Amino acid sequence: MMLQLPILRAGTPHYSLQKQPLIDIRNGEQLGEMSQALPGQIARDLRHAKANRQRLEELSVSQLIDICHRAGELMAEAELPLGDGTQGPEEYLSCLAATAGMPVAMGRQNLGKIVGFLGGIEKVLDGLTRGLDLSVLEDGYGLQDGRQLSYLRQSDTLGAILPNNSPGVHNLWIPAIPLRTPLVLKPGSAEPWTPYRIAAAFIAAGCPKEAFSLYPTHHGGVAEVLLRTGRSLFFGDAKTVKSWQGQGKVQLHGPGWSKIVLGPDTARRWPEYLDLMANSVTANGGRSCINASGVWTVEQGPQLAAALARQLATIEARPLDDPEAQLAAFPNPEVAKAISEMIDQQLHQPGAEDLTAKYRTGSRVAEAGGCTFLLPTVIYCTDPDHPLAAAEYGFPFVSVVEAPSDELLGRMGPSLIASIVSEDPEFLGQALTSPHIDRLNLGPIPTFRISWDQPHEGNLFDHLFQQRAFQLDRQAS
Repeated sequence: MMLQLPILRAGTPHYSLQKQPLIDIRNGEQLGEMSQALPGQIARDLRHAKANRQRLEELSVSQLIDICHRAGELMAEAELPLGDGTQGPEEYLSCLAATAGMPVAMGRQNLGKIVGFLGGIEKVLDGLTRGLDLSVLEDGYGLQDGRQLSYLRQSDTLGAILPNNSPGVHNLWIPAIPLRTPLVLKPGSAEPWTPYRIAAAFIAAGCPKEAFSLYPTHHGGVAEVLLRTGRSLFFGDAKTVKSWQGQGKVQLHGPGWSKIVLGPDTARRWPEYLDLMANSVTANGGRSCINASGVWTVEQGPQLAAALARQLATIEARPLDDPEAQLAAFPNPEVAKAISEMIDQQLHQPGAEDLTAKYRTGSRVAEAGGCTFLLPTVIYCTDPDHPLAAAEYGFPFVSVVEAPSDELLGRMGPSLIASIVSEDPEFLGQALTSPHIDRLNLGPIPTFRISWDQPHEGNLFDHLFQQRAFQLDRQAS
């Protein structure tokens, strides 16, 4: 009997006639079906958003933090409800591999990230709110460090259009629950498993079920979620999120273009940082916006690029159940082939060379265990303006670019994360004042190392709450 994944309407399962098959990419077998929500259904349900929020606000922030801790334990260990059946952690990892192409070992690492995040949720909230006493949110106003404070809620719900690339990214919306904001989630078509398991863990831990609405849906439903939730997150590629740019109520999470940067005092010592660069490119299969897609250096670019290419070319495609697997599979093999062809077409333009091609045999597209992969690719760009110098793809892909120190930071373009490996005062000064760097790491810090007491991309608290001018006549009160 196939597993049936329902729509969750304020936590209540609903099965629709329209269903999407969930297919094992390794053998084409159907694992189950996922009910699809219609746009009108989403619009009707969101009329009850205020009531769902009020249900969540029956619990204090402290109680919801305790629920987060318990939910983390359940995520790691429990057999949790899923549709018309249940799913334990091993079955979860197996399904994640089957439909999303995430190797089991890599999925386990991501599950550990979520569990650790929930266990340390106080630190996360402290970072997001910059140390705010969260009783201020419960009471509507309060006094902290001698200041009178009040915050205005911007939405009864947080919507999120979720990706397929990596389970760890779901940590970005989890804090909405202890901030007493119900969630309206559109799961990824190939990776619904993580949001369903998180919701089930929270509900089993004592969170009101009304806090979770999950709407698997198509383009029309996506628009309804983004338009009808007062605040939302939208994960997608550059083309997908572009049409929502400038919409303040929609926080966009597109490509990261994250980078390792070697300054004038460290560029000649690049061998010391080769593992830092390689790990930043390959961690989590290169699937995340926090993976390095660029290495920029003020000199010795050709030597650095050749050594990095030689190291990454040793990574092979392996079956998803192989404990040594370092690459994630593409659920759609044609997408992998199209990306590879796109890279090759851009290589016809002067100013860039695929150095990994010198160290591997065969094509960039590889097959293993019934799945299709893209092998790590290192491009050396002699032209900083070459299109591949600013490219990002969902596998271990990196461009190495050389530029003069007084031009480098201005030419490398936007970066979600930039790890600046330098102690040169002038170069560091340029990095500290660069408007193109979102998250700045000073020193040899891997781009994928996230400190959750620091906002990762945007700030969920600022997205959901606005501080307002507030005065209280204490004598009158």
